Amino acid sequence: MGISEDIQQSKFISAHQKAIINILYTSSWIAEKTRSILLPQGITEQQFNVLRILRGNFPDPLSTLQIRERMLDKMSDTSRLVDRMTKKDLIVKKTNDHDKRLVDIVISEKGLELLKIADANEDHYYAAFQGIDKVEAEKLSELLDKLRAAH
Repeated sequence: MGISEDIQQSKFISAHQKAIINILYTSSWIAEKTRSILLPQGITEQQFNVLRILRGNFPDPLSTLQIRERMLDKMSDTSRLVDRMTKKDLIVKKTNDHDKRLVDIVISEKGLELLKIADANEDHYYAAFQGIDKVEAEKLSELLDKLRAAH
């Protein structure tokens, strides 16, 4: 099925409008697949994003600002998100040794274990992309990069 059938709309103002609608629709579709993997783990997409960011920087800590800069969803309230994750023991916060006004954040052992479980389910997640091969996936990524670079 194509976007026209999925949203039951055959007329678009332009090819660009159709592409934008397709990107938004596909983004929601991917988000739903992601939520289905994360729901059993009891975490949100934003929390998953933070855990992956922290794991990528592990064992070095990051500040809340550094996390926010790397997040996929820049609209997230990172401070509250970090507080909720601290309560779930997924991350550890401590005062920065050099600047007491800053807080260092690292992923906890529990957070690392949760990501191992999520990683084990990635085959299910990537199965959503079985309709395109590696070359097509790379081309799609290049086109999306080009779209963002234009602005």
